[in-house]
Amino acid sequence: MSTTMQSPRQQAGREDDDALVERFGSSRRSRFSRHVILCAIGLFMMYPLMWLVSSSLKPNGLIFSDLSLWPAAWHPANYTEGWTALEYDFGVYFSNSLVIVVLSIIGNLFSCSLAAYGFARLDFTGRKLFFALMLGTMMLPGHVLLIPQYILFAKLGWLNTYYPLLVPNFLATNAFYIFLMVQFMRSLPTELDDAARIDGCGPFRTFWSIILPLCRPAFATTAIFTFISVWNEFFGPLLYLTDPELYTVPLALRQFVDSEGQSAWGPMFAMSVLSLAPIIGFFIAGQKYLVKGIATTGLK
Repeated sequence: MSTTMQSPRQQAGREDDDALVERFGSSRRSRFSRHVILCAIGLFMMYPLMWLVSSSLKPNGLIFSDLSLWPAAWHPANYTEGWTALEYDFGVYFSNSLVIVVLSIIGNLFSCSLAAYGFARLDFTGRKLFFALMLGTMMLPGHVLLIPQYILFAKLGWLNTYYPLLVPNFLATNAFYIFLMVQFMRSLPTELDDAARIDGCGPFRTFWSIILPLCRPAFATTAIFTFISVWNEFFGPLLYLTDPELYTVPLALRQFVDSEGQSAWGPMFAMSVLSLAPIIGFFIAGQKYLVKGIATTGLK
């Protein structure tokens, strides 16, 4: 009878290999379980959107009686009916929202970046105090300022115009965007400012030629957040706009519900689906910069 003898080192190596294989298999099962759970959560979160798309293709009578995601009867005419159901074509409301969104993005990027540059890179008396006061405005509920702002805009004759929706964006009134850009600018090396100063650049030239090109992730994050918030804004346009020709997309969707609560659900859902397309497209286009901007705003 022959026996195979193994040295203690060989036995230990074999045990390590077995432990490594077992650990690798356990890691794969753990990753698979996490992916299954995340996919289930993703489907759960996507269900309202899928239901909205499905309902936009159903007749009104089946929207709430047929809860399946696959329509029992198709009615794609909801899109054509919804486009012309209101006083003006829905393209008018899309154009109005697009004008407000684009100008709001430009205003926030310009004014908030200048304010952030001052707080992040310039040294002046009272900087910390003013920065703390600026952050304190984030704690004020918007309803506290509602009546004073309405009285101010009424005295300026800006009611039923886009000025109340646009002018504040050009005056750096959103402390969140300022704070986001300040955190990003603080992560940039201060040697860049010193080198620019040696080359004869003033503060504005340093901002425009050095800091601004490096802040693309923060700008993309600000632009995406501004797009989403302004595009979905309902209360501001409802408060300041009275002419239906000036209505934005959220106000136009509200017009599908009459005073008695009766709704053209199919056309309204169809226009709701179309109103989501710009947000999804803009988010996908800037997703790379959004992730980078959020990931780096906490660094210093």
